[in-house]
Amino acid sequence: MSIASKYDASIVEDKWYNYWMENNFFHSTPDEREPYTIVIPPPNVTGVLHMGHMLNNTIQDVLIRRARLLGKNACWVPGTDHASIATEAKVVARLKERGINKSDLTREEFLAHAWEWKEEYGGVILDQLKKLGASCDWERTAFTMDPHMSESVIKTFVDLYNKGLIYRGYRMVNWDPEAKTTLSDEEVIHEERQGLLYYLNYKIEGSDETLTIATTRPETIFGDTAICINPTDERFTHLKGKKAIVPICGRVIPIIEDEYVDLEFGTGCLKVTPAHDENDKMLGDKHGLEVVDIFNDDATLNSFGMHYNGVDRFDCRRAIKKELEDLGVLVKTENHVNKVGTSERTKAVIEPRLSDQWFLKMSELVKPAIKAVLETGDVKLFPKKFENTYRHWMENCRDWNISRQLWWGQQIPAYFYSDGKEDFVVAETMEEAVTLSRKRTNNPNLTAEDLRQDEDALDTWFSSWLWPMSVFDGVRNPENEEFKYYYPTNDLVTGPDILFFWVARMIVAGYEYTGERPFENVYLTGLVRDKQRRKMSKSLGNSPDALGLIKDYGADGIRVGLLLSSAAGNDLMFDEELCNQGKGFVNKIWNAFRLIKGWEIDDTIAQPAHSVQGLEWYTNRFNQTLLEIEDHFSKYRISDALMASYKLVWNDFCGWLLEIVKPEYQKPIDRKTYDAVIEALENNLRILHPFIPFASEEIWQTITTRTPEQALIVNRWPEGGAVNDTIIADFDYASQVISGIRNIRKSKNIAFKDAIAVHVLKNEDFSGDYDTIIAKLGNVSDIAFAKAPVDGALSFRVKSNEYFIPLAGAIDVEAEVAKIEEELKYNKGFLMSVSKKLSNERFVSNAPEKVVALEKQKMADAEAKIEALEKRLASLK
Repeated sequence: MSIASKYDASIVEDKWYNYWMENNFFHSTPDEREPYTIVIPPPNVTGVLHMGHMLNNTIQDVLIRRARLLGKNACWVPGTDHASIATEAKVVARLKERGINKSDLTREEFLAHAWEWKEEYGGVILDQLKKLGASCDWERTAFTMDPHMSESVIKTFVDLYNKGLIYRGYRMVNWDPEAKTTLSDEEVIHEERQGLLYYLNYKIEGSDETLTIATTRPETIFGDTAICINPTDERFTHLKGKKAIVPICGRVIPIIEDEYVDLEFGTGCLKVTPAHDENDKMLGDKHGLEVVDIFNDDATLNSFGMHYNGVDRFDCRRAIKKELEDLGVLVKTENHVNKVGTSERTKAVIEPRLSDQWFLKMSELVKPAIKAVLETGDVKLFPKKFENTYRHWMENCRDWNISRQLWWGQQIPAYFYSDGKEDFVVAETMEEAVTLSRKRTNNPNLTAEDLRQDEDALDTWFSSWLWPMSVFDGVRNPENEEFKYYYPTNDLVTGPDILFFWVARMIVAGYEYTGERPFENVYLTGLVRDKQRRKMSKSLGNSPDALGLIKDYGADGIRVGLLLSSAAGNDLMFDEELCNQGKGFVNKIWNAFRLIKGWEIDDTIAQPAHSVQGLEWYTNRFNQTLLEIEDHFSKYRISDALMASYKLVWNDFCGWLLEIVKPEYQKPIDRKTYDAVIEALENNLRILHPFIPFASEEIWQTITTRTPEQALIVNRWPEGGAVNDTIIADFDYASQVISGIRNIRKSKNIAFKDAIAVHVLKNEDFSGDYDTIIAKLGNVSDIAFAKAPVDGALSFRVKSNEYFIPLAGAIDVEAEVAKIEEELKYNKGFLMSVSKKLSNERFVSNAPEKVVALEKQKMADAEAKIEALEKRLASLK
């Protein structure tokens, strides 16, 4: 079989991915083997491959490929998430391009467009993952809105409602005015932003007196329904029981008292806007205040905003400032840093808003999930440091707002049979809803036409929190064979940014519906950042094209580059040079393979002693490294596992073993050594396969003709064996001797073809077993023991033993003497110039201390160099 001179990733990767697919190597069905299961964190159906996906899915692929080699029934379930907010925004934008407004469509018409969009773009990211080498069981590809997945979500909602854990409430929620939906607290990112504090005068009713309040949001004065003072604040005692007049709108509002008011903030007075601030709402409820909602769902002002009706809130803020100035109401403004909530999805500034929403009670549900991670260790987080974050979130968990004002998603299964807010039933199907409504209303003639289903959809996370169960149909049919075989899953790989959004909620759901953990281990990757430590994003333009990188460096090169710098939980500072390093590693292995296959084999030659010793050492070194790799995997130190493999292959196999066994130029190698080297190479490929699947399979299949059953992807992880530490230590000693000899050869330009003698002054016991290897790799004609230092020889130390290489006959002495004398001349001249400078009293007195010290160091260095050169010269004469 001919071997290409260069490794071509573009040809190799397509060839072997198609081969793996054709032979159905990724597919899993229950059998007698131990299952190993991973469910993919489902990327948004709107998504395309980025660096975070590449890192996350490379780690998953490493784990799943290793599990196959370990003989486990490996099942990696892929899929996508319907991503309500992001996808609906994409569809709405596309409709606008076509001149269609969402508001002009029925729900069914809009969903038809959404499904059309999903079919067109939904599988893009999964196809891109195949380019990376992801060995998912594509036959199991799931989508969070597949019929059986949606049924599972609805079934769960109904069950939790019937248990009294889901309720409908009128609450202050986080409103995203861009997506026009409510968000849970966890989907709000709080950012510090520079703003202004506006000081406004409110007139006291029936007098000329004014009261000054401070606000960051002057546009909300249209929703003011009270001014609050602290009852202990003596400055405002005379205002108790009085009323104030809101500027511009003229509304008369009461002055109330409450210790909630901070005496130190602003002026010590607080304007109360119950419809647009959670704390104000609590004050409003406590004091029975009117609630005035001044915003439309897109955060423009409504009719309560008077002449600002239809104006955006921020445009209004700018405009109202001038009006307040003109009215003499604005006293002053001050710079003020404020924490502003923004939407995790759209980045829009969140607007607090009162709304009827559906909530899931979390206080009891989270208890088994807290215990599993923080007490029993049934679920382990890697790295462990994230347990503190998990504890904080879970112990402070608020009720989960699970309704969204969207159409793309599972529609909430609540059916209203009249206009009353509480006049509804919850059921899995319309038929069940009709039956329940008839009983509730005592009206046997009620039909489906009399019912109105809640318009809202469920939060996307409310479907993905069931993912490890629903992909195996474990919610609808918990006794099915596949669910009982594959669940609980083994490992979950994801980012710490969704530790609460997704990971914690899956643990909650797992214990609620199965009484078991959904997975055993959670590997939390870091974020991929650029060299300036900025998170990679499209908006910053610092995220490279993932597929472009694969084209330039090969999938294997990208995988190695990412993993070498990606310790669990630590951010990766991405540098394209990392990918080049990965590509270089793949090429190194390819060239080593070409070297081996280029050797001519002679069955009649006896195996040389140096080959016997070299192979014995490498077997022990391999077994030692295998233990290290397995230890790293057990602790989810994937980067360390790769680095151990990298060093073994690059340094020990390519750098040492191949040099030891390599036959002389144009001479054959013996059969026994060749077969042993091939066996060592195959073992290397087995441990490399999870990291570089394409190149390892290509080399494996090129070594010899293999049947599909013998493919590397379904082969076996090496078993290893005993490790003889003495052999490894002795070889390490010998390698240092060889390096010492090579350094002297290099520094003195002694050609390797010229054999040299070595004398050893032995001050410490060492094994001579590797003298044959030292002789070969150093081209040493003789290794003799010395009783004293050897004159006229260069030396180096290994531990306390000194090695001498006589130069007589090894180098051109006259040329070496001339070279040293020239170097002496230069250094003496340099010393003279420095001495002259330091003997100048003006220089020493006026120059900075550091400069003088530097010159003195130069003089000392020059003197030491001259002394060494003179000794060297004396030894040659």
